[in-house]
Amino acid sequence: MDVVAGVDGLQPGHGPMLAVVGVFDGLHLGHAYLLDHLVREAARRHARPCAITFDHHPDEILTGSAPPLLVDPDERLERLADAGVAVTVIQHFDDVVRHLSYDVFIDRILARVRLAGLLMTPDAAFGFERRGTPETLTLLGRDKGFDVVVVPPFTIDGRPVSSSEIRSAIAAGDPDGAARLLGRPVSLSGRWVDGEFSTAAPMAIPPDGSYGGLVGDAPVVAEIWGGRVVSLEPRPSASGRVTLELSAGSR
Repeated sequence: MDVVAGVDGLQPGHGPMLAVVGVFDGLHLGHAYLLDHLVREAARRHARPCAITFDHHPDEILTGSAPPLLVDPDERLERLADAGVAVTVIQHFDDVVRHLSYDVFIDRILARVRLAGLLMTPDAAFGFERRGTPETLTLLGRDKGFDVVVVPPFTIDGRPVSSSEIRSAIAAGDPDGAARLLGRPVSLSGRWVDGEFSTAAPMAIPPDGSYGGLVGDAPVVAEIWGGRVVSLEPRPSASGRVTLELSAGSR
Protein backbone atom coordinates (compact mmCIF):
# COMPACT_ATOMS: atom_id res chain seq x y z
CA MET A 1 0.00 0.00 0.00
CA ASP A 2 1.24 3.49 -0.91
CA VAL A 3 0.94 6.04 1.91
CA VAL A 4 0.73 9.64 0.69
CA ALA A 5 1.09 12.79 2.77
CA GLY A 6 -1.98 14.79 1.74
CA VAL A 7 -3.79 15.03 -1.58
CA ASP A 8 -1.09 17.39 -2.85
CA GLY A 9 1.31 14.43 -2.65
CA LEU A 10 -0.68 12.34 -5.12
CA GLN A 11 1.03 11.41 -8.39
CA PRO A 12 -0.42 10.25 -11.73
CA GLY A 13 0.81 6.72 -10.97
CA HIS A 14 -1.55 6.51 -8.00
CA GLY A 15 -4.48 6.51 -10.37
CA PRO A 16 -6.90 5.95 -11.70
CA MET A 17 -8.39 5.64 -8.24
CA LEU A 18 -11.74 5.16 -6.57
CA ALA A 19 -11.65 6.99 -3.24
CA VAL A 20 -13.53 7.02 0.03
CA VAL A 21 -13.13 9.84 2.57
CA GLY A 22 -13.35 9.15 6.30
CA VAL A 23 -11.69 9.17 9.71
CA PHE A 24 -11.65 5.35 9.85
CA ASP A 25 -11.24 5.34 13.62
CA GLY A 26 -11.55 1.77 14.78
CA LEU A 27 -11.76 0.04 11.41
CA HIS A 28 -14.94 -1.56 12.74
CA LEU A 29 -17.43 -3.79 10.91
CA GLY A 30 -19.03 -0.78 9.22
CA HIS A 31 -15.65 0.28 7.87
CA ALA A 32 -14.84 -3.28 6.76
CA TYR A 33 -18.12 -3.35 4.83
CA LEU A 34 -17.35 0.02 3.21
CA LEU A 35 -13.81 -0.97 2.26
CA ASP A 36 -15.04 -4.26 0.78
CA HIS A 37 -17.36 -2.25 -1.49
CA LEU A 38 -14.47 0.11 -2.30
CA VAL A 39 -12.20 -2.72 -3.44
CA ARG A 40 -14.91 -4.38 -5.53
CA GLU A 41 -16.13 -1.15 -7.15
CA ALA A 42 -12.54 -0.11 -7.91
CA ALA A 43 -11.89 -3.45 -9.62
CA ARG A 44 -14.92 -2.94 -11.84
CA ARG A 45 -13.44 0.38 -12.98
CA HIS A 46 -9.87 -0.92 -13.29
CA ALA A 47 -8.98 1.62 -10.62
CA ARG A 48 -6.96 1.56 -7.40
CA PRO A 49 -8.94 1.61 -4.13
CA CYS A 50 -7.95 4.70 -2.14
CA ALA A 51 -8.78 5.80 1.42
CA ILE A 52 -8.46 9.51 2.20
CA THR A 53 -8.18 10.01 5.94
CA PHE A 54 -6.65 12.50 8.39
CA ASP A 55 -3.54 12.84 10.53
CA HIS A 56 -5.67 13.46 13.63
CA HIS A 57 -9.37 13.40 14.43
CA PRO A 58 -11.09 16.42 12.79
CA ASP A 59 -13.03 17.07 16.02
CA GLU A 60 -9.79 18.37 17.49
CA ILE A 61 -10.23 21.38 15.18
CA LEU A 62 -14.01 21.35 14.78
CA THR A 63 -14.96 21.14 18.47
CA GLY A 64 -11.66 21.63 20.28
CA SER A 65 -11.64 18.10 21.70
CA ALA A 66 -10.89 14.82 19.93
CA PRO A 67 -12.36 11.53 21.19
CA PRO A 68 -10.00 8.77 22.35
CA LEU A 69 -8.80 6.54 19.54
CA LEU A 70 -9.92 2.97 18.94
CA VAL A 71 -6.77 2.12 16.94
CA ASP A 72 -3.43 3.89 16.88
CA PRO A 73 -2.14 5.37 13.58
CA ASP A 74 0.18 2.44 12.78
CA GLU A 75 -2.55 -0.14 13.36
CA ARG A 76 -4.95 1.87 11.23
CA LEU A 77 -2.54 1.72 8.29
CA GLU A 78 -2.02 -2.01 8.77
CA ARG A 79 -5.75 -2.68 8.80
CA LEU A 80 -6.36 -0.50 5.73
CA ALA A 81 -3.70 -2.43 3.84
CA ASP A 82 -5.14 -5.76 4.99
CA ALA A 83 -8.54 -4.64 3.68
CA GLY A 84 -7.10 -4.25 0.19
CA VAL A 85 -6.63 -0.47 0.07
CA ALA A 86 -3.90 0.35 -2.47
CA VAL A 87 -3.41 4.05 -1.65
CA THR A 88 -3.98 5.79 1.67
CA VAL A 89 -3.84 9.58 1.73
CA ILE A 90 -3.21 11.04 5.18
CA GLN A 91 -4.47 14.61 4.93
CA HIS A 92 -3.32 17.13 7.51
CA PHE A 93 -6.48 18.62 9.04
CA ASP A 94 -6.25 22.23 10.19
CA ASP A 95 -8.39 25.34 10.04
CA VAL A 96 -7.47 25.90 6.39
CA VAL A 97 -8.69 22.42 5.40
CA ARG A 98 -11.74 22.87 7.63
CA HIS A 99 -12.86 25.82 5.48
CA LEU A 100 -12.00 24.18 2.16
CA SER A 101 -15.04 23.67 -0.04
CA TYR A 102 -15.67 20.19 -1.37
CA ASP A 103 -15.26 21.24 -5.01
CA VAL A 104 -11.87 22.87 -4.38
CA PHE A 105 -10.77 19.73 -2.51
CA ILE A 106 -11.80 17.58 -5.48
CA ASP A 107 -10.04 19.94 -7.90
CA ARG A 108 -6.81 19.51 -5.92
CA ILE A 109 -7.13 15.75 -6.41
CA LEU A 110 -7.98 16.03 -10.10
CA ALA A 111 -4.97 18.28 -10.72
CA ARG A 112 -2.68 15.41 -9.69
CA VAL A 113 -4.35 12.10 -10.50
CA ARG A 114 -7.22 10.62 -12.45
CA LEU A 115 -10.23 10.13 -10.18
CA ALA A 116 -12.48 7.30 -11.31
CA GLY A 117 -14.99 8.02 -8.58
CA LEU A 118 -15.98 8.37 -4.94
CA LEU A 119 -17.64 5.82 -2.68
CA MET A 120 -20.12 7.23 -0.14
CA THR A 121 -23.00 6.29 2.13
CA PRO A 122 -26.21 8.36 1.89
CA ASP A 123 -25.36 10.42 5.01
CA ALA A 124 -21.67 10.93 4.20
CA ALA A 125 -20.39 14.46 3.55
CA PHE A 126 -17.13 16.39 3.53
CA GLY A 127 -15.86 19.87 2.82
CA PHE A 128 -16.83 23.18 4.41
CA GLU A 129 -20.15 22.92 6.26
CA ARG A 130 -20.40 19.31 4.99
CA ARG A 131 -21.68 20.52 1.65
CA GLY A 132 -19.99 17.72 -0.25
CA THR A 133 -22.92 15.29 -0.15
CA PRO A 134 -23.65 12.40 -2.53
CA GLU A 135 -26.06 14.69 -4.37
CA THR A 136 -23.70 17.65 -4.84
CA LEU A 137 -20.77 15.41 -5.70
CA THR A 138 -22.83 13.49 -8.25
CA LEU A 139 -23.52 16.78 -10.03
CA LEU A 140 -19.85 17.72 -9.82
CA GLY A 141 -18.84 14.30 -11.13
CA ARG A 142 -20.99 14.69 -14.20
CA ASP A 143 -19.06 17.86 -15.01
CA LYS A 144 -15.61 16.59 -14.03
CA GLY A 145 -15.89 13.01 -15.29
CA PHE A 146 -16.01 10.82 -12.19
CA ASP A 147 -18.62 8.51 -10.67
CA VAL A 148 -20.23 8.67 -7.23
CA VAL A 149 -21.14 5.24 -5.89
CA VAL A 150 -23.59 5.30 -2.98
CA VAL A 151 -23.94 2.21 -0.79
CA PRO A 152 -26.37 1.75 2.11
CA PRO A 153 -24.91 1.95 5.62
CA PHE A 154 -23.94 -1.24 7.44
CA THR A 155 -26.30 -2.01 10.32
CA ILE A 156 -26.60 -4.49 13.17
CA ASP A 157 -30.09 -5.00 14.56
CA GLY A 158 -31.24 -2.10 12.41
CA ARG A 159 -28.70 0.38 13.80
CA PRO A 160 -25.65 1.74 11.95
CA VAL A 161 -22.32 0.76 13.49
CA SER A 162 -20.40 3.81 14.73
CA SER A 163 -17.10 4.52 16.47
CA SER A 164 -18.92 6.62 19.08
CA GLU A 165 -21.11 3.67 20.07
CA ILE A 166 -18.01 1.47 20.39
CA ARG A 167 -16.31 4.07 22.59
CA SER A 168 -19.42 4.23 24.76
CA ALA A 169 -19.42 0.45 25.20
CA ILE A 170 -15.75 0.48 26.20
CA ALA A 171 -16.29 3.34 28.66
CA ALA A 172 -19.21 1.43 30.18
CA GLY A 173 -17.03 -1.62 30.80
CA ASP A 174 -18.72 -3.67 28.08
CA PRO A 175 -15.87 -5.05 25.94
CA ASP A 176 -18.22 -7.78 24.71
CA GLY A 177 -20.58 -5.20 23.21
CA ALA A 178 -17.69 -3.22 21.74
CA ALA A 179 -16.16 -6.36 20.23
CA ARG A 180 -19.47 -7.20 18.56
CA LEU A 181 -19.34 -3.88 16.67
CA LEU A 182 -15.61 -3.98 16.03
CA GLY A 183 -15.66 -7.53 14.72
CA ARG A 184 -12.66 -8.37 16.92
CA PRO A 185 -11.64 -8.01 20.59
CA VAL A 186 -11.02 -4.57 22.03
CA SER A 187 -7.28 -3.96 21.81
CA LEU A 188 -4.74 -1.43 23.04
CA SER A 189 -1.58 -0.95 21.00
CA GLY A 190 1.39 0.59 22.74
CA ARG A 191 4.95 0.17 23.86
CA TRP A 192 6.18 -1.98 26.72
CA VAL A 193 9.40 -0.49 28.09
CA ASP A 194 10.96 -1.03 31.52
CA GLY A 195 7.81 -2.63 32.88
CA GLU A 196 5.50 0.17 31.73
CA PHE A 197 2.83 0.22 29.00
CA SER A 198 2.24 3.46 27.13
CA THR A 199 0.27 4.46 24.03
CA ALA A 200 1.31 7.00 21.39
CA ALA A 201 -2.09 8.71 21.53
CA PRO A 202 -5.03 8.77 23.96
CA MET A 203 -6.88 5.47 23.48
CA ALA A 204 -10.36 4.36 24.49
CA ILE A 205 -9.74 2.62 27.85
CA PRO A 206 -12.22 0.53 29.89
CA PRO A 207 -13.06 1.49 33.50
CA ASP A 208 -10.67 0.68 36.36
CA GLY A 209 -10.31 -3.00 37.13
CA SER A 210 -8.58 -6.26 36.28
CA TYR A 211 -8.99 -7.61 32.75
CA GLY A 212 -7.95 -10.88 31.21
CA GLY A 213 -6.47 -10.74 27.76
CA LEU A 214 -3.73 -11.71 25.36
CA VAL A 215 -0.40 -10.26 24.33
CA GLY A 216 0.31 -12.24 21.19
CA ASP A 217 -0.66 -15.77 22.15
CA ALA A 218 0.24 -15.34 25.82
CA PRO A 219 -2.60 -14.96 28.36
CA VAL A 220 -2.16 -11.97 30.69
CA VAL A 221 -4.03 -10.08 33.38
CA ALA A 222 -4.07 -6.33 32.84
CA GLU A 223 -4.65 -3.91 35.69
CA ILE A 224 -6.26 -0.70 34.47
CA TRP A 225 -6.40 2.27 36.80
CA GLY A 226 -6.80 5.97 36.16
CA GLY A 227 -7.27 5.49 32.43
CA ARG A 228 -4.02 3.60 31.88
CA VAL A 229 -2.61 0.09 31.95
CA VAL A 230 -0.55 0.03 35.15
CA SER A 231 0.59 -3.60 35.01
CA LEU A 232 0.59 -6.78 32.94
CA GLU A 233 1.07 -10.18 34.55
CA PRO A 234 3.01 -12.08 33.51
CA ARG A 235 5.13 -9.30 32.12
CA PRO A 236 6.07 -9.43 28.43
CA SER A 237 9.60 -10.79 28.10
CA ALA A 238 10.80 -8.18 25.61
CA SER A 239 10.49 -4.42 25.27
CA GLY A 240 8.88 -2.86 22.21
CA ARG A 241 5.51 -2.54 20.59
CA VAL A 242 2.81 -4.80 21.96
CA THR A 243 -0.91 -5.18 21.36
CA LEU A 244 -3.07 -6.07 24.33
CA GLU A 245 -6.36 -7.77 23.42
CA LEU A 246 -8.89 -7.58 26.23
CA SER A 247 -11.13 -10.59 26.77
CA ALA A 248 -14.83 -9.92 26.55
CA GLY A 249 -16.61 -9.77 29.89
CA SER A 250 -13.34 -9.84 31.86
CA ARG A 251 -13.97 -6.93 34.18
